[in-house]
Amino acid sequence: MPQETQGSLGAFIQALPKTETHLHIEGALPYDELLRTLSPERYPADPQFRRSSYRYPTFPDFERTLLDHALPWFTSAQRYHEAARVIFAGYVRENVRYVETSFHLAVSQFINVPGTEILDAIRAAAPPGLEVRVFAGLLRNAYDGPLREVIDSLENWEHLAGVDLHGFEQMPTEPWSFRVWERIRRAGKVTKCHAGEFDGPARVREAIGPLGVTRVQHGVRAIEDPEVVKLAADRGVTFDLCPISNVRLGVVPDLASHPLRRLMRAGINCTVSTDDPLCFANTVSDEYEALASEAGFTRAELARLARNGWAVADVGAERRRAWLAEIDRIESS
Repeated sequence: MPQETQGSLGAFIQALPKTETHLHIEGALPYDELLRTLSPERYPADPQFRRSSYRYPTFPDFERTLLDHALPWFTSAQRYHEAARVIFAGYVRENVRYVETSFHLAVSQFINVPGTEILDAIRAAAPPGLEVRVFAGLLRNAYDGPLREVIDSLENWEHLAGVDLHGFEQMPTEPWSFRVWERIRRAGKVTKCHAGEFDGPARVREAIGPLGVTRVQHGVRAIEDPEVVKLAADRGVTFDLCPISNVRLGVVPDLASHPLRRLMRAGINCTVSTDDPLCFANTVSDEYEALASEAGFTRAELARLARNGWAVADVGAERRRAWLAEIDRIESS
């Protein structure tokens, strides 16, 4: 991209009305503002795992780090509300106008709080000017246990935006998922699935085909199979990508190698989000800035990423047109 000052690029990114479409709320717990208030001795300033140079050895190592730091905070619906309030305020400051976030449904069992109360607590924290949609995140083996009855009721949760199948991707997708996901869609809710992160393109094909989703969380490794890439493009599937997460977890070696640009050029609607800021110390603006500085993304490409988020945002047509027009204005100014 043409040489420009960091301030100029930062001002452009700040001005873009952005979206966050791949966020785990437990993994977004504000480290400095909230977690360190519990125990400064236990949670020191600038821990190694939050440094940009840190690489998680394995996905289980990452999960342990996340859970060890998130679960001590998330002990009540009120704690979810307080975390969401601080998280959402941060998004407003960086001009993110729409957020899709999931909460880990299993936590409701850990802390003996109904999932509907957690859902309501998160939604109630949304400030004016920020659209928030809340999803229930389910592990791939979640149905084989005490959550079964809860899962079978999700289609009736009035304010639930949808569901997201997540967790260790190399676990098989169990038969219940296909049945439940179809029922959730019939109820008018959105279904998502993590795929193509730590397992190959076959998992992306499964998510789009038998599981029937049009929102793939990550999808990075679809690039390894041109037929899967074409399938995703032909079906109008969106990949909600998290480039910094992909580097820090070793999915790709660096941002210059990330297939985001190639996926976009192949016709896939790609968005950019943060995944788990607690573990990566990143913001949506950081994602845009890193793509520009490390992968050479132009202003036009960054503006397209912003548009892509609004293309799938659950907002009315008039509001979508207004934000797209604002992106056009900023890009041409």
